[in-house]
Amino acid sequence: MIIQKTTDSRLSTFDQDNFSFGNTFIDHMVICEYDNGAWGEVKLMPYGPLPFTPAMMGVNYGQACFEGMKAYKDADGEVFLFRVDKNFERINKSAKRLAMPEITEEMFVNGLKALVDVDRDWIPHGEGFSLYLRPLIFATEEALKARISKKYMFAIVATPAKNYYTEPVSVKISDYYSRAASGGVGFAKAAGNYAAAFYPTKLANEEGYEQVIWTDDATHEHFEESGTMNVFVRINDTIYTPKTSDKILDGVTRDSFIQLAKARGIEVVVDDVRVADVLEAHRQGTLKEVWGVGTAVVTSVFQSLGYKGEKFDLPQLSPEESFALSLQKALVDIQTNKAEDPFGWRLKVEKGIYTSFQS
Repeated sequence: MIIQKTTDSRLSTFDQDNFSFGNTFIDHMVICEYDNGAWGEVKLMPYGPLPFTPAMMGVNYGQACFEGMKAYKDADGEVFLFRVDKNFERINKSAKRLAMPEITEEMFVNGLKALVDVDRDWIPHGEGFSLYLRPLIFATEEALKARISKKYMFAIVATPAKNYYTEPVSVKISDYYSRAASGGVGFAKAAGNYAAAFYPTKLANEEGYEQVIWTDDATHEHFEESGTMNVFVRINDTIYTPKTSDKILDGVTRDSFIQLAKARGIEVVVDDVRVADVLEAHRQGTLKEVWGVGTAVVTSVFQSLGYKGEKFDLPQLSPEESFALSLQKALVDIQTNKAEDPFGWRLKVEKGIYTSFQS
């Protein structure tokens, strides 16, 4: 790995109490270019623009995928990554589906460690704070030809993060639009998946809803995902979540919630979740919670569901009563080194580790 540290740090301009998530970038980034059938050397370099043209194939034909993950700082200033192996497996799964070259585990893990170590002072500490990491792969060849690109870039950029949704949100259950179709790329973190979701979400926003619960493309009778999150439903004291498929992303936070719930003795049913069953449970008073989970948000509790012109208010439970909030706390406590990690999910980033990568 080539290390090129900035001589003009912007850290002094960063105010932990006043910043915009997704628009504030740390001092460095990681890049690696693919050409002539092979990946080159990984570089850690100052964050900034790169030279591309409007004819770049990733822009024109959509060969682009990414991951979302976080680094956390504990009370002693130690820094941790979380379930890196899952993100590494998934970015390659996405790349393969989009006919892009897979990356090596060394590129991925060492790139993350080096970036987080060099810019560890950018990681805010405190309730709800973290550093959001965005590894991505995209086609860079300059060619207006509908074919597989011959050139790519792997990159990692990062932005300080804070609580995404601080209050419960209202969501609309879609009865027309779908996020993904059978045989498509719903299971991949393809950039185009998100672009296609913006318009239906905009329509839901205009009706007073913050997000959309996506339903299956064939019948619109089954929950699939919610916004950019996996979705969970609690009926009585049982948690239900849709099984993954080629239409549903196998979320890292989703899997973590399932394992944490089972470890607590909570029954978790991973299967089809029917819209009709959820609404019937609401009518019977047994629908206790519906929530979404994802890396950026961790947990978003829903206060109401909208469906075909009707609005169904949900119980607002205390943190002690809520499975969503108690599982969120358990997860965040592991991520931030406040609790033991019986699953082996946490990865400590040793200070100065980047020096061992320098060439």
